[in-house]
Amino acid sequence: MESGFRSYAAQTVHYFDRPDDGVLDRPLDSPAAWRGAEIVRDRSWRFALTAEHIAEIDAALAAVRVSGRPTAALRREDFPLPTLGAEISRWRAALEVGGRGFLLVSGAPVERWGEAETAVFFWSLGLHLGVPGAQNPDGDLLGHVRDTGDDVADPLVRLYRTSAKIRYHCDAADVVGLLCLRRARRGGFSRIASSVTVWNEILRRRPDLAPRLFETFALDIRNEERPGMTGWLPIPPCRFGAGGLRTFYHSDYFRSAGRHADAPPLNPDDLALLDLYDEIAGSPDVRLDMDLAPGDIQFVSNHTVVHARTRYEDTPGSPRHLLRLWLSL
Repeated sequence: MESGFRSYAAQTVHYFDRPDDGVLDRPLDSPAAWRGAEIVRDRSWRFALTAEHIAEIDAALAAVRVSGRPTAALRREDFPLPTLGAEISRWRAALEVGGRGFLLVSGAPVERWGEAETAVFFWSLGLHLGVPGAQNPDGDLLGHVRDTGDDVADPLVRLYRTSAKIRYHCDAADVVGLLCLRRARRGGFSRIASSVTVWNEILRRRPDLAPRLFETFALDIRNEERPGMTGWLPIPPCRFGAGGLRTFYHSDYFRSAGRHADAPPLNPDDLALLDLYDEIAGSPDVRLDMDLAPGDIQFVSNHTVVHARTRYEDTPGSPRHLLRLWLSL
C-alpha cells in the first residue's frame, strides 16, 4: 500500500481473495439476506449527519487547507473526526459480509463546500472507513459519475460515463461509495438488491442452475486491457466460505465477453441463469431504489449487494454528478 491507498492491482487481488469452502447447497439466513419491500420501512440503514458532525468536518477541512497536503497524500490522522468516528465504526460493521451490506448517510452540505472541498471530505471519510483504492489501471482514485456524451453502442465504453441504464453488477472492491453532488432531472435511481437473497431465490426456483454460479464465467474487461493481456478474465460469480456468501456479479460484462473470439461462449443455460438473476434482483419485493439527493452518500458492499442504475435525463446546464469511491475493509 502506498500513500494511504491501494493500487488497482492490489485492491483487485484483495477483493478476489475470497474464502472457498466449496459449493453452497442451501439457503442462507443472515442480516445480508434482506428484501427491499421489507427493509424500506426499517430506518436503521439511514444516518443523518448532525450539526456537531458538520462542525467537526468543517474544522478538519480547514486543517487540510492550512496543511496544503494534496488529497491523495492525506492520512486518517490528517482529518480528525473524534465524534463521527464512533459512528463510522458501526458503518463498517454493517458493510462487512456478516452485516446488512449497505447504508445511506445524508446531510453533507455539498452546495456550501463546493466540489473541491466535498471531494476532500469524501476521500477522508473513506480513510476512516477503510482503505481507498484506484478504480482503473490508470490509477484514478475518485471517480466522477456523469454523462460525458460517450456512445452507449461502443462496446468499450464504461456505462457510468453515459446516461444509460446499467444492469446489476459489483465492483472489484469491498465497498463502493457514491456521493451525490447533483441529481438528474428524471431517473438515475440507484437500485440495489441483496445477492444473498437472489441466491436463495435461484436455489428455490432453479436448483439445477444454482451450482453454475460457483463456476467461472468470462468477464469482459472492456477498455482496461493492456498489451499482452486477454480481453476477458475467468471469474466465478460466487464463493462460499467462513460462513458467508461472497458474490461478484456483472450482468453486462458477462454478456458482452462473447465479442472476444477466444472467450468461452454463453450456452442457453448460462443465459437463462443470468436472465433469472437479473429478474429476481430487479423484482419490486427484492430491490431497493434510492433517489440520491445532493449531500446523500450511499455505501454498498460489493460482496453481498448487487447494484444497478436506471436510465436518466439531465437538467440542461446542471447535469447529474456523483463522486465514486472504492474501499477495501
